[in-house]
Amino acid sequence: MRRIYFDHSATTPVHPAVAEEMGRFLSGDNFGNPSSAHYYGFLARRALAEAREKVARAIGAAPAEIVFTSGGTESANLAVHGAARANSRRGNHVLTSAVEHHAVLDSVQALKREGFAVAMLPVDRFGLVDAAAAAAVLTEKTILISIMQANNEVGTLMPVAEIGKLARERGILFHVDAVQALGKIPVQVDDLGVDLLSLSAHKIYGPKGVGALYIRKGTPWKQSLCHGGSQEKSRRAGTENVPGIIGFARAVELAMAGLVEESRRLSLLRDKLIGAVLNADLGATLTGHPRERLPNHASFCFKGIESRLLLRELDRRGIAASSGSACTAGSQEPSHVLVAMGIPPIEAYGALRLTMGRSNTEEDIDFFLSVLRPVVERLRSLPFQDV
Repeated sequence: MRRIYFDHSATTPVHPAVAEEMGRFLSGDNFGNPSSAHYYGFLARRALAEAREKVARAIGAAPAEIVFTSGGTESANLAVHGAARANSRRGNHVLTSAVEHHAVLDSVQALKREGFAVAMLPVDRFGLVDAAAAAAVLTEKTILISIMQANNEVGTLMPVAEIGKLARERGILFHVDAVQALGKIPVQVDDLGVDLLSLSAHKIYGPKGVGALYIRKGTPWKQSLCHGGSQEKSRRAGTENVPGIIGFARAVELAMAGLVEESRRLSLLRDKLIGAVLNADLGATLTGHPRERLPNHASFCFKGIESRLLLRELDRRGIAASSGSACTAGSQEPSHVLVAMGIPPIEAYGALRLTMGRSNTEEDIDFFLSVLRPVVERLRSLPFQDV
């Protein structure tokens, strides 16, 4: 059976060059602990330093500002908790948006239970936050703003540079979740005006279980989650995942080298896919911003169809897609992102996210479209079950 992978926002296959690079640190003399004071430790420590330089260079940072973590979720947790707790004497007000990844939303809710005041920025029907609205809710006690660069469910690009400028003018720390943006659009810490930025490897053809947190030099931040050793300059305890970090750095190199060309190619595929689905008269509506969106991202709601049935039928025909965030797969609740955008729950249950990558072609889109119509027509003939 022909199989097509349209779920690159959930994860990506490891690039062969990344796997090869990682393999060098799974055998031979490259197995050492970077903290060990001998030859084997030196080899690992040197490789770690080189990887840190590569990741830092990709986002316009200094190597010392990069902390390696277990992935985007840990990075976001460290950013939110670390910044809030280090600055709690200055204030207790934290601002985020209603459409953030749960790594941020659950972190700020945990802060709220500790006594912090949390404000949620609404979004418009495209999932876009308004920088002016952010300015209106800031107070003298605001110590942290956390806004994602690109939404994982609908692909909308947020005005993070504008919000970063606002944060700098007010002396407020600014965290950006750039997990979905890295490797698809430019991510430069100075251009965005960020103090903290979270990244993940497995969204850019790197391994799972590794990521990074950028912490700008001089940023008040307190290590708040991982206690133990003095690794990562005492910012994140635990022996570093050297093979994973090496793979992450190689994946970053490859992504940066082909960023412009690949983004242009994917944008053309995205526009073809969106146009074809909307013109097919299948009761689909586009979710997310029609223009300000990730180059590889198309998302829809199909009225009168349940996502779980649509995904099952597509998978049976060889097409892998999703209804939204992989981290909330199996939830019986409609997407918090779609609900925040004002989409009625009964329509949000019909969400479909199609995210393309380096292996996808125009032929994949043509095949998907040939499959979509009979699947939708069949499902629409069935009684709708409110899940």
